[in-house]
Amino acid sequence: MQFSDFDIDLFLRDYWQKKPLLIRNPWKAWENPLEPDELAGLACEEGVESRLVVQTGENWALEHGPFPEDRFGNLGAAPWTLLVQAVDHYAPDVAALLDPFRFIPNWRIDDVMVSYASDGGGVGPHFDQYDVFLIQGLGKRRWRVGPRCDDATPLRPHADLRLLADFEATGDWVLEPGDMLYVPPGFAHDGVAVGEDCMTYSIGFRAPSRHDLIVEWTEQLVEDMTDDDRYADPDLTSAVHPGEIAPAAIDRLHTMTIEKLLDRDAFARWFGQHHSAPKYAEADWRPEEPVTVADLQALTGDGAVLLRNPASRFAFLREADGLLLFADGNAFPCAGVAAAMAERICAQDHLILDPSLSEAMALLTALINQGSLMVDEEEED
Repeated sequence: MQFSDFDIDLFLRDYWQKKPLLIRNPWKAWENPLEPDELAGLACEEGVESRLVVQTGENWALEHGPFPEDRFGNLGAAPWTLLVQAVDHYAPDVAALLDPFRFIPNWRIDDVMVSYASDGGGVGPHFDQYDVFLIQGLGKRRWRVGPRCDDATPLRPHADLRLLADFEATGDWVLEPGDMLYVPPGFAHDGVAVGEDCMTYSIGFRAPSRHDLIVEWTEQLVEDMTDDDRYADPDLTSAVHPGEIAPAAIDRLHTMTIEKLLDRDAFARWFGQHHSAPKYAEADWRPEEPVTVADLQALTGDGAVLLRNPASRFAFLREADGLLLFADGNAFPCAGVAAAMAERICAQDHLILDPSLSEAMALLTALINQGSLMVDEEEED
């Protein structure tokens, strides 16, 4: 999938995290990448995150998968919506939807959620804390977009769904196959299927909260601390008043508390590893027997192809002597050929194994053995 009519620079300047945008079929040739039956099949599998929302009047009921195979045939006439998370991990054609959005850094990309709705089906008016592109894959969906919301915005009382108590639309469109709606964080929106066989692909982007960053970064720091790293005041002088906490003591305590928090290099390494950790551990590509460098070298003359695990997360940091590659929560220092290879594998879903990569064989072997890459056996055959 590629765009034929989409001004990326204009979009980033005028719309990204600023206001919604309707984009009428920007693709060179739109093809729906997944059939409804395939989506239903995924929702029946263990380890796949799926939800079913059934609407009765003004009430919404939420069920979590996996679902029995006969569940969808027994839903009756009430409008319903099936949502399956991270479908790009299981369907290569759905994963290909991410390629045109690589102008946004990899670490921001979350996954592709796919929904199927019967006529009138939806999940109710709500808002999200992340950017999302809503691509109409099959059928039609009416989207209404409202104003920006926040934590103070009133919600309906519901145990499972965060539905808006009041929703007034400022934009109203019907999307057909290939059309796309961008919704920035916080903007209210409500999508309702128009007719049967309505499929929508939601490309979501991660945005860590300040709360989560502080909590998770400090948890890592505390884990690495020793109990004998304690306050000390060898230059103590006689106290003027025994009840006073002296300014010098506060300065020393404050420094003890924040100096490790201010270590930018340590934070960068932690963030790369933390944010590249796999979301779904079930997508395990580790080989039954560990691969060796010699095994890989033996394939270099055969035009073997290495595939990137679609559930794996790759990113890198530039360093003075190369870069630091992050893959599935692990960090790999890279220089020279390995650094150039690391950039390539972060930008594409496959890599042709040729003799020019000889200096990167150790890195590639490690990535294969941890399940981030795999030799394409069909291509090899």
